[in-house]
Amino acid sequence: MSKSEGYIEVLGARVHNLKNIDVKIPRDQLVVITGLSGSGKSSLAFDTIYAEGQRRYIETFSAYARQFLGNLERPDVDKIEGLSPVIAIEQKTTSRSPRSTVGTITEIYDFLRLLFARASDAYSYNTGEKMVSYTDEQIQELILNDFKDKKVNILAPVVRSRKGHYRELFEQIAKQGFLKVRVDGEILDIVKGMKVDRYKNHDIEIVIDRLKISEETILNKRLSESIVTAMYHGDDIIMLLDHETNTTRYFSRSLMCPTSGISYPNPEPNNFSFNSPKGMCPKCKGLGTLHEVNLDKVIPNRKLSINQGALAPQGEKKQNWIFKQLELIAQKYNFKLSDPFHKIPKEAVDVILFGANEKFDVESKTLGITRNYKIDFEGIVTFLQSTFEANESRSLKRWAKDFMDNIPCSECNGTRLRRESLNFKINNKNISELAKMDVIELAKWFNTVEKRLGETQLKIASEIIKEVKTRLQFLLDVGLTYLALDRSSKTLSGGEAQRIRLATQIGSQLVGVLYILDEPSIGLHQRDNEKLIHSLIQLRDIGNSVIVVEHDKEMIQQADYVIDIGPAAGKHGGEIESQGTPEFILQQNTLTADYLNGKKEIAIPKNRRKGNGKILSLIGATGNNLKNVSIDIPLAKMIGVTGVSGSGKSTLINETLYPILNAHFFNGVKKPMPYKKIKGLEHIDKVIDINQSPIGRTPRSNPATYTGLFSEIRSLFSKMPEAMIRGYKPGRFSFNVTGGRCETCKGGGLRVIEMNFLPDVYVECETCLGKRFNRETLEIKYKGKSIYDILEMTIEEACPFFEHIPKIYRKLKTIEDVGLGYITLGQQSTTLSGGEAQRIKLATELSKRDTGNTFYILDEPTTGLHFEDIRVLMLVLNKLVDKGNTVLIIEHNLDVIKTVDYIIDIGPEGGKKGGKVLSIGSPEEIVKQNISHTAHFLKKELH
Repeated sequence: MSKSEGYIEVLGARVHNLKNIDVKIPRDQLVVITGLSGSGKSSLAFDTIYAEGQRRYIETFSAYARQFLGNLERPDVDKIEGLSPVIAIEQKTTSRSPRSTVGTITEIYDFLRLLFARASDAYSYNTGEKMVSYTDEQIQELILNDFKDKKVNILAPVVRSRKGHYRELFEQIAKQGFLKVRVDGEILDIVKGMKVDRYKNHDIEIVIDRLKISEETILNKRLSESIVTAMYHGDDIIMLLDHETNTTRYFSRSLMCPTSGISYPNPEPNNFSFNSPKGMCPKCKGLGTLHEVNLDKVIPNRKLSINQGALAPQGEKKQNWIFKQLELIAQKYNFKLSDPFHKIPKEAVDVILFGANEKFDVESKTLGITRNYKIDFEGIVTFLQSTFEANESRSLKRWAKDFMDNIPCSECNGTRLRRESLNFKINNKNISELAKMDVIELAKWFNTVEKRLGETQLKIASEIIKEVKTRLQFLLDVGLTYLALDRSSKTLSGGEAQRIRLATQIGSQLVGVLYILDEPSIGLHQRDNEKLIHSLIQLRDIGNSVIVVEHDKEMIQQADYVIDIGPAAGKHGGEIESQGTPEFILQQNTLTADYLNGKKEIAIPKNRRKGNGKILSLIGATGNNLKNVSIDIPLAKMIGVTGVSGSGKSTLINETLYPILNAHFFNGVKKPMPYKKIKGLEHIDKVIDINQSPIGRTPRSNPATYTGLFSEIRSLFSKMPEAMIRGYKPGRFSFNVTGGRCETCKGGGLRVIEMNFLPDVYVECETCLGKRFNRETLEIKYKGKSIYDILEMTIEEACPFFEHIPKIYRKLKTIEDVGLGYITLGQQSTTLSGGEAQRIKLATELSKRDTGNTFYILDEPTTGLHFEDIRVLMLVLNKLVDKGNTVLIIEHNLDVIKTVDYIIDIGPEGGKKGGKVLSIGSPEEIVKQNISHTAHFLKKELH
């Protein structure tokens, strides 16, 4: 390979904030791109290199195919040479569908379905016996052996335990030339007009033949023909009735229970899929849960009357059809709509909730006549259920869902599969039991299963087992030992989803590919970080180029080549600060190098805070893998919740503690995971949760709209004298609604020119020249600046500009404090980096007035942040705690963990081996106790 071919060469990259940079990236190496959050790392890796790779791939299709695919825009770069096929493993790519699970993403579940379809044993759900299936020859052999010299009837079952009069069926049987049928155990001649009681369950079989079994060859032919005929009419099942003993025996070409005669279809992979009608539970349609109306939500206060709004979906009394029907029900059951709900008779409550269709008469004493009334009422519960299931309006569905609970399906108990599918087993385990196991448990099971299989089974299954074991090993290698295959993919964190995709990619064993990863170390404990780095090195060693956008110290030190982008963020960044081996980078005079070589560091506080002596206690939490956990949280401190991935941190804090606090202070409806009790709520007066959900990802969303700043700015503009004279309201200054925006570009500032099979071209709108608003709107000025000029300001410029307007200034100052002074108010959310979006969200929450007793919960706030960004963030959080608030952080980053006042360490491992509180106390005390993985790594930091 010549020297020029050993590099990916990017010339003149100008995407977002990149300053026309040239960079050479060595191929077949592990390359880390690092730098401050917002400096342009993702712009280079994803928006330039990956976008160009994608575009070139789509350009290989014909012009005809491209017009259906849509075209990708060419990134703003002069030239890229040496580019291989590109695969990006980002954080935001997992499906939010409830049907997507860890098993389906990794394709391990697909292999399990194949394994169960080809190598499992079926058992009867009635008797638990092993199911049997025979060929016609085997059936003939069995009949000759077991019924020798006996008189038998050969029957074809056509109806099993079903109601109906079956007159047409009897006519049809007679037309086919049969004379007798067996109905509910009694053999009868078919007569004209024959029928049975339509309200009872019946068993009906056609009598195909009556014969004495002997070994005469002629008989054999007759027997074999009768078997074929009976199979045809009995849907591959026949019944033999012994004349003397009146006992029956079943035979089937399909899988069949020898005692009860129930049969299963021959298994196919689809029979084990909860996304296929053949395998899904018929009740919950393969979701494992059902939405059921909760009567406590429908009637929250039984002391109120119906007129006062006891029925929450209907509200207070109105003049409508439903209330007229309720009045009729009240008339029939002798109560008034003004009576408290708990005094209404039970029969009437049943009609109100579940409906009725009946007529009744009322005698009028004054007029001496009888009046007829008709109640035709669907029932509140039935109406809510049908609205949720059948209505096409999303808002109505959401409304109905507010009165419902999501509960496990009663038929499949949450396994998602139909009863038959769950009775196919390998080594006494069905497919659902395997899907519930942790990856580590499942790997152990597969290591021993081959010894338990029969010779034929082993022959069929060995290849499938080999594939499954390989894929499980990759999941173990990236530190996902604690996940189960049935875990829904929408509950995965960004880092987990990314590592699952990484494991799938390693499993595909592609060579010569360029992989680009976006911070794969997110949500990963230091212990598992080594496994992750090893996986990336493995990916490189089989012949791929790996580019990782990363801030993690270990990852940078283990890389073959590092590119440091800076010097600062946003418009102050976008240049190559230094590039070379990690050793070379360490010697440079850059911000990243200073943190790597120890010149700069995030300081350990001299004293840990004592707190205010008050405690919030959560007792007996048992959600997911928590083992009856009780914790005391000292208030007015900064608290770190630590532990390996999957140990139960999110379950304890996000799924148990936060919903309890949210329900207490703000009437939140999310149900907390099971717990016994909580004490000390009186010591705090509000809770603020800052989680990892992304901020608006549309081009119309920007920092000003997300933080609520824009509403205040629009109100300010509408109060300008000129605006008041013209009668402009705040809506006039929005680019999302008609009125003040430029209608040519609908407030976008750009117009799209469609080019059919070439990429669409975006041009500046010729009417507003990219200013988004119409001329009249732009004439309204505040301190000489129009609404467009305000959106073009950076936060740094806007702070002094709005200094005298407290509502606006407070929000701007918070955004500046978290280190985002360089972004403009109107910057599109889609162009913000992950770390920037996280801090915009942080700033939005932090700008809410704290009370001195506020409880903040932050879930991995260091996502996407450089060492310097973390230092700035910790200054902001420390200020909050110094005012008396409590800040609780779920975190793996040791720079944060070493600066907190109090640690709650959960472990010891992930999944079923986690869920216990290992140690509590200050970082120094945790290290002294030395009983967890966190303590081992923290020790090195507290030098």
